Amino acid sequence: MSAQADVRSAPAGLGLQRAWPIFLAFAAVYFFSALVRAVTATLAPVFSTELGLAAGQLGLLAGAYFLGFALMQLPLGSALDLFGPRRVLLAFVSVAVLGCAAFAVARHLADLLLARLLIGVGVSACLMAPLTCFRHHLAPAAQLQANSWMLMTGAFGMLASTLPVQWLLPHFGWRGLFVAVAVCMALAMLGVAWRVPRDAAPAPTQAGAGQPASPGYRAVFAHPAFRRVAPLGFFAYGGMVAMQTLWIGPWLTQVAGHSADQAARGLFIVNLAMLAVFFAWGLAMPRLTRAGLAGDRLIARTWPLCIGLLLWIVWRGPQAGAAWWALWCVCTSVVSLAQPALAQQFPAALAGRALSAFNLVIFAGVFVLQWGIGLGIDALRATGLASAQAHRVVFAAFALACALSFLWLHWCLWRGGRASAGCAARS
Repeated sequence: MSAQADVRSAPAGLGLQRAWPIFLAFAAVYFFSALVRAVTATLAPVFSTELGLAAGQLGLLAGAYFLGFALMQLPLGSALDLFGPRRVLLAFVSVAVLGCAAFAVARHLADLLLARLLIGVGVSACLMAPLTCFRHHLAPAAQLQANSWMLMTGAFGMLASTLPVQWLLPHFGWRGLFVAVAVCMALAMLGVAWRVPRDAAPAPTQAGAGQPASPGYRAVFAHPAFRRVAPLGFFAYGGMVAMQTLWIGPWLTQVAGHSADQAARGLFIVNLAMLAVFFAWGLAMPRLTRAGLAGDRLIARTWPLCIGLLLWIVWRGPQAGAAWWALWCVCTSVVSLAQPALAQQFPAALAGRALSAFNLVIFAGVFVLQWGIGLGIDALRATGLASAQAHRVVFAAFALACALSFLWLHWCLWRGGRASAGCAARS
């Protein structure tokens, strides 16, 4: 496909095989965004020692990324629908490059927080831009497949944030690593400019003669499909990201008693497992879609295993190492199917806003849970509870919140099924 082609005029149902150059250009940017998202879990011992950060401050530093990410989701969705994914992604990632450079030279917590916030703002389009492009031009099964493989790319980035970062840390320091990420992101931007087709002229913002105005976010937030998965996105999906990108690391060091190097190896195992499962989801999606098992219905069937594993980890405490966390992340990854399935419930003109609205819920959850877990641990330790016990109590509360979000989804699906059966009976 020519780089000069209009992305909005591409034929509907474009096969994933023909879209590989576009996919790879997007994937390169998303790789580095995932790396910088998850690297705080590996660097947590360094930040705690070098900067003297308490658990709450560490959670705030990690969560600042997700706060910036969440704040941009609603304007991002409108921009994607108005200007197209290529323009929007290039503009946003330039902010992430600036943020990484600022983080590398920051000396105080306030400066680090601001830089981390800028990084979150800048990378907020790195998944939504390709998903919006895929929504316009790929068949439904291919959209789910491409989404899973984008998440697999993100797992590669998170994998790179573990042992490779730990190996490079003595040679470059964490500041040098952030300079390197800034340079790599700038190079990945060149790949997007080269391989991703140019966007069409900006879409009109006013309704034309005889055309109704776009309902915008009101239609997204009011849609039953969005409402039934919103708590799931906040607690289960957001919580999975919060654990993977920060709190599994402190669990391994402060509860399981691992060294920093052992924790990095544990995080490598977790992210390797996530890489494998997202690859497997990509392979399985066409078959699951044909069987009617994709999306929230599959989530509703598998959620008890996710909660059971998390409670098992809390109960086992010091004996629950990286392998158990990897298994929990693999099982909980089923929640990732909710996002592309949700986008298919909306017309293509609302795809960017539907995807970004759900992403807002997810990353608001990540920010609240990353910071909230840290505050909860600090509060329990202040009462005299040991660090390991404080982690277990707070994680048990997190498991309860996840269980309630899954039960909400299950109840909404059951209520919707009853309503459909009632309509069929009356007809």
